[in-house]
Amino acid sequence: MTLTQQIITIGMVIFGTALTRFLPFLIFPADKPTPKYIRYLGRVLPAAVFGLLIVYCLRNVNFFTGDHGLPEIISIGIVIALHLWKKQMLLSIAGGTICYMLLVQIIL
Repeated sequence: MTLTQQIITIGMVIFGTALTRFLPFLIFPADKPTPKYIRYLGRVLPAAVFGLLIVYCLRNVNFFTGDHGLPEIISIGIVIALHLWKKQMLLSIAGGTICYMLLVQIIL
């Protein structure tokens, strides 16, 4: 890439990032009520993200060979326990990820 192309690329990335940060505030100002479909998405998307992560994480697990998916099962248990305990999605996902990585890299 030439210097001009690099500058244009960095500028476009900055513009895209700023646009995604400020656009919701422009579309949905604070003085107007939030549309019903946005409130609906805010209610259902967290569960959809969890479902997507489960499918993505378990799509290649073979429960009939090797360790039989033991790290995955233990990590799913950790995610469920953390979520029932604290009800914070980020903590649940991070806790399950850390548990899985420790099990795969160090223990199993």
